[in-house]
Amino acid sequence: MFTGIITHLGKLNKKDGPVFIFTADLNFCKKIRSGISIAINGVCLTVSKKTPRMFSVEIMPETLNKTMLENLKTDDLVNLELPLTPAGFISGHIVQGHVDAVAKLTNITKQGISHILKFSVPRKLSKYMVRKGSVAVNGISLTIIEASKNYFTVGIIPYTWTNTMLSNLHKNDVVNIEVDILAKYVERLK
Repeated sequence: MFTGIITHLGKLNKKDGPVFIFTADLNFCKKIRSGISIAINGVCLTVSKKTPRMFSVEIMPETLNKTMLENLKTDDLVNLELPLTPAGFISGHIVQGHVDAVAKLTNITKQGISHILKFSVPRKLSKYMVRKGSVAVNGISLTIIEASKNYFTVGIIPYTWTNTMLSNLHKNDVVNIEVDILAKYVERLK
């Protein structure tokens, strides 16, 4: 389980079939070991190997088909998050690392100090999105500004813009989307 608060950035070093090798700073790599789960752009993956500045994960075809990870190129930045521990606190919202779909960035506008991002979303997910609700975009816990049947918008503060991979996004790029798990449970109880 994660919180959607990105603590580090990593960079794709190499793809070797299903094995993706990433570089990350020394502090991040010190905290991980083989077998631990981490979130990479919001996808919960297991570390298979690590060195002081690199780690690898093995990605199954189902994950590649359902996420934007297949689109990563060498030197692309990724958001990294360590799993929540019992001693930690939830600063964002509950994020499982189980991506529901990919969404396409359709617009970026500057509004005051913030950037407003608009994403197209599959209609099947729009029922889980509400104004002022939570959504994880590439693993980042964000608050929905506007929710429609086929799109949603979020506002990005300067800190998040600078300290995540969002500032590298361009129109028509795809991102991983995980809707709030609580909305799914509420629907299931009906």
